[in-house]
Amino acid sequence: MNMKHKTYRFRLIPNKKQQTLLAKHFGSVRFVYNHFLSERIEQYNTEKKFDNYFAQARVLTQLKKQSDKIWLNEVNSQALTFALKSLDTTFINFFKKCSKFPRFKSLNHKNSFTVPQYGKIEGDRIRIPKFKKGIKVRLHRKVEGKIGKMTITRTQAGKYFVCIFTQQEIKQLPKIKKAIGVDLGIKDFAITSDGKKFKNNRYTNKYALQLKKAQKHLSRKKKGSNGFENQRRKVAKVYEKISNSRLDNLHKVSSELVRDNQIIVVENLNVRGMIEDKKLSKPITDASWGTFLELLHYKCDHYGRKLIKVDRFLPSSKICNACGWINEDLSLADREWTCGNGHHLDRDINAAKNILKEGWEIYRQGLSITKVEENSVYYSSTSYETPSLSIASA
Repeated sequence: MNMKHKTYRFRLIPNKKQQTLLAKHFGSVRFVYNHFLSERIEQYNTEKKFDNYFAQARVLTQLKKQSDKIWLNEVNSQALTFALKSLDTTFINFFKKCSKFPRFKSLNHKNSFTVPQYGKIEGDRIRIPKFKKGIKVRLHRKVEGKIGKMTITRTQAGKYFVCIFTQQEIKQLPKIKKAIGVDLGIKDFAITSDGKKFKNNRYTNKYALQLKKAQKHLSRKKKGSNGFENQRRKVAKVYEKISNSRLDNLHKVSSELVRDNQIIVVENLNVRGMIEDKKLSKPITDASWGTFLELLHYKCDHYGRKLIKVDRFLPSSKICNACGWINEDLSLADREWTCGNGHHLDRDINAAKNILKEGWEIYRQGLSITKVEENSVYYSSTSYETPSLSIASA
């Protein structure tokens, strides 16, 4: 059985009372997280060690009994303990060097809390502890599988959403005899080895004028006033439009690639390092290569495809895919070039073909796995013949 985790995201329509109770949950969870983060920092500064989750959970129980913290009992207790678990996980990831040091949660950013259990769907409502009548939800698709935790979120635009985590059996796609190499770019978002180019829509530039006007009006409002808050939400809605449009396009491109190919080969890009370049940081961030690779990763894992990552230092654009001649003088401005043996090449399509060939070398050695390869150091500059392998079993 191909049991996988799948998340559904739906819009919530809470009434006024429910909005007030949700605000209490957001505030209480934020308070608990910040309170115990501050406590850990103070303990480490004085004792060079700090309490773990279990010790802080006992402190939280006593904290809720204090007269000035009695309001913590008005919200779901499991949401508060889950905030402690999240804090503990963040510290673990920090010491593993997988994330940055934990930061304090802010009222002005996205607010959320998680209900780890007892969440369920009844008709057009979700039922979680403390919300007896349930919160109205827009179910635009059927929720399948076993429901786990639920995360309630309020965006900066003032909208409410629920993420429902499930575990279910996902039917894999039929196996096909096709592999493809994908080169990510800025001029075109993605270029495949068979010559197809996916347009880079540049959503930040598309909505730049609308965003500029909204921010200009915001700068004229008095901070803290109702007018400021209303205009801030308008600015947030523009950002939300940009984000949603970008994510929708990433889903469409990644789904098409996964649906039409058995093996997908991409570069193991260091996106964080690339955005440090001041000239390229904005277009790379707008293209959202990192998110796209994450979508490819989980979709390949779910639907029985193979995703291979090749070495990021592979000079895929400089090597002629037909003969192996290397153009040492190739610059970013050169979109087309001719190799020493007379082969005329499109820079991006040539790179995609070389990425595919390098992926075949990894696949030949039996090194490809469904999960993303973290380090691919297998590069052979002498392999330029068209590979002929059966991939029906891939």
